Amino acid sequence: MPTKVALISDSHSHIDEKTLSFLQDVDEIWHAGDIGNRDVMESLPKGKKIRAVFGNIDDLESQSIYPEWAFWETEGVKILMTHIGGKPPRYAKGVKSKIKESNPDLFICGHSHICKVEYDKALNCLYMNPGAIGQQGFHQMRTLLLFDLEAGNIKNLKVVELGKRGK
Repeated sequence: MPTKVALISDSHSHIDEKTLSFLQDVDEIWHAGDIGNRDVMESLPKGKKIRAVFGNIDDLESQSIYPEWAFWETEGVKILMTHIGGKPPRYAKGVKSKIKESNPDLFICGHSHICKVEYDKALNCLYMNPGAIGQQGFHQMRTLLLFDLEAGNIKNLKVVELGKRGK
């Protein structure tokens, strides 16, 4: 059985019923930072494995609950996640060395509010940024990513458009 994952980021204290509807049928929910109000995390569907990192807008309490960097393995896929990561090939300061050091199959970040998935040949890993589910920022469309992890592979990747920001 594959592990079904929903990847979200940049909620900025906002989560709505449409977003929550896409989180019902997954096994794990990963939040790549800028959570905002902790009510966002408390409103996530119960019984799911939750993984999250704090972002640059998150307060000291969130920073005490969630790490800046998370590294784990699920279904044979090694994952490294942080909030501010940049993008291939221009990563944020110190990110490229952290990727090289941990050698993940998948590197995840948020912060840009731009949904992007790209294989980085130079670092031999898949880069994912789910965009933003929140209303704050300059993005036009709110997005999240859904995918399956199975036997060391990332499968069935889908970009979910949640509607225009501010609507």
